[in-house]
Amino acid sequence: MARFVFACLWIFGCPAALAEKPAAGVKPDGTVTAATVAIPYSQFASPQARAFFPKMLAAGAQAPPLSGPIEQSRRFYDRLNSDRAARMRKRYRVTVRHQTLAGVGADVVLPAQGVSPANRHRVLINLHGGAFLWGAGSGGLVEAIPIASLGRIEVITLDYRQGPEHTFPAASEDVEAVYRKLLETHRPGEIGIYGCSAGGILTGEAVARFIADKLPVPGAIGTFCGSLVTIAGDSAYVGPLLNGQGVPDEPLDLATLPYFRGTDARDPMVQPGLSPALLKHFPPTLLITGTRDMAMSSVVHSHALLAQAGVDAELHVWEGMWHSFFSDPELPESEQAYRTIVAFFERHLAPPQEEAHP
Repeated sequence: MARFVFACLWIFGCPAALAEKPAAGVKPDGTVTAATVAIPYSQFASPQARAFFPKMLAAGAQAPPLSGPIEQSRRFYDRLNSDRAARMRKRYRVTVRHQTLAGVGADVVLPAQGVSPANRHRVLINLHGGAFLWGAGSGGLVEAIPIASLGRIEVITLDYRQGPEHTFPAASEDVEAVYRKLLETHRPGEIGIYGCSAGGILTGEAVARFIADKLPVPGAIGTFCGSLVTIAGDSAYVGPLLNGQGVPDEPLDLATLPYFRGTDARDPMVQPGLSPALLKHFPPTLLITGTRDMAMSSVVHSHALLAQAGVDAELHVWEGMWHSFFSDPELPESEQAYRTIVAFFERHLAPPQEEAHP
């Protein structure tokens, strides 16, 4: 594995070593082969996305190798996300303050125009992406700024513990500690949790932990570009191809990430989608992905599992979009995603209680 694909920035590197491909055909096990492939960019995506796509891939090619020191990757992605956050703050006015909640570092992001009356008792927890390796600080701001501004709601983005210094379930423990703290001042239904990529996976893991520990679940959650099962299925192979990387020999599994070192990947606390008994207790869930996202099949399958468990689950798939596409604010598809997220939490979080009158 040489480099992260930019379209896979937040979570998994796509293996660079590709086997020689035979001529076009179908093997008895259903494997489809092709000698050469040329796939035009989707005509359904916006002109802005079409122009941005090749630039995005070229920039991502500069990512440090995973075999290098972790600080190299953290510096690279912090520069990338700091630039994104700066661009977002020109479009979406917010105030940010850093604080510690239940021993966990956090950035509290508030809309500059003030929290709306409907949201004065509501709060969102954001869990940033970054392969459980990077994304703290600037990566969280990228995911929090547009939602806080457009939704006129408080968003708390957490600097949860990551690998390689820490291993599962450290991040889940941090989320639970903050959630318990917020339960001292909020009803469960007033709290929402969402995350992208690794943060989407962690959102599901945290809710599974709440259920196991007999805590009330939050009012609603969002799992974006990563969800309740590991990366697998058609998109784990087709996604890299559609992002100019060719077809990997095999997709990367959660168990290959340093954070999950020594963990049983079949543990429902790691993959809640493997436990129908857990899923039936999940709150309303929003799932977001794109047709060029290597995690699309994982997200789509997670939606099907939630639906089978009787959960109110809503799936949105953006044509031509790559992993974590809405991290760049200039795309029309990004604004559509922000507004979808805001509307979902507006519908599902508990409404304000009527004020008591003497």
